Amino acid sequence: MSTERFTFEGHAGDALAARLDMPDGPLLATAVFAHCFTCGKDISAARRIAGRLASMGIAVLRFDFTGLGHSKGEFANTTFTSNVDDLLRASEALARRGMAPSLMIGHSLGGAAVLKAAGQIDSVGAVVTIGAPFDPDHVTHNFGDALDRIRSDGKAEVSLAGRPFVIGQDFVEDVAGAKLSDAISGLKKALLVMHAPRDETVGVDNATRIFMAAKHPKSFVTLDDADHLISSARDAEYAAEVIAAWAGRYLDLRPPAPPPGAPEGIVRVSEADADGFLQDISSGPDHHILADEPKAYGGTNRGLTPYGLVSAGLGACTSMTIRMYARRKGMALTHVSVDVSHDKVHAQDATAVAGAVKIDTFRRVVRLEGDLSPEERARLMEIADKCPVHKTLEASAHVETTLAE
Repeated sequence: MSTERFTFEGHAGDALAARLDMPDGPLLATAVFAHCFTCGKDISAARRIAGRLASMGIAVLRFDFTGLGHSKGEFANTTFTSNVDDLLRASEALARRGMAPSLMIGHSLGGAAVLKAAGQIDSVGAVVTIGAPFDPDHVTHNFGDALDRIRSDGKAEVSLAGRPFVIGQDFVEDVAGAKLSDAISGLKKALLVMHAPRDETVGVDNATRIFMAAKHPKSFVTLDDADHLISSARDAEYAAEVIAAWAGRYLDLRPPAPPPGAPEGIVRVSEADADGFLQDISSGPDHHILADEPKAYGGTNRGLTPYGLVSAGLGACTSMTIRMYARRKGMALTHVSVDVSHDKVHAQDATAVAGAVKIDTFRRVVRLEGDLSPEERARLMEIADKCPVHKTLEASAHVETTLAE
């Protein structure tokens, strides 16, 4: 994933700071991510969700609303309506780059803003809300006693998540009058509502009201025990994977077909957790898996180890090669499975003494089901040894490594 920084003009003419997370492979779609109230584009949930979607071929624009983060302007002068206008300006900025958004994602109050803005953007075909309130006025419960001072003085300083913000009377009046029922019922876009049942900031009843107000197609997915900010990496990754899988039903995310005989391409491995060993592995826009180490070796055990992936490649290739031959010869093979064992531990080998000569042994146990003669079973076992990965492992491979510029 590559990230480009740029600015675009917000509703009041101020320069808004944005990040555009781009896929390394084909661009299949573009999304706009709207962050939560007083948060910013770099909140961990936004970063993680954008990164995962980019690995799946979806570019993601995330930006700071007026007066927040690195964007210019006065936050005290903003309203819910101005946030909606900033989203429309973000969409226009993408359209000028030939990347009109087809997906909009909004977190918390950003989700409410997305529901309001999406109906005004023709290119958008799908909308996702995460922990969004049904009523934007819901956010004012965070202001406490400051509400009286805002009404009497026109504005007041409010402490939110330990940071001071000046909230103006215009904001309070605007969210009080911002009703989403009509916008949701008239959305005419596919809608995915995501919410955590234990969300203590925005109750899950808000998600129920959004879902009930929307017309089909609509979906509801629970985020289990996630917190409101989706601060857990596991929860953010789950949300991103669900969004990508769901969006594929309503957006055309099919990559262009490669020409006949084209090589498989690049497998991109990217560190997902600098404090552990979790790795994001993507092959083009369609395929994504995780690699990790066991907890005993400092990992989180959320994916196969590198050696486990090698064993998986050998087993998959063996099974496919057998099936291909049996299908071509018309054999009555009903099912094939392959167990692969490799008596080594990657984390131990990674710290082994350099120069030690080792012979790797992979052990395969092949199961063949169906009405097969002994001769056919023997032939299929011969074919197992002809699988390309088997041949690669038995040959002495050469690995060329260069440093990227």
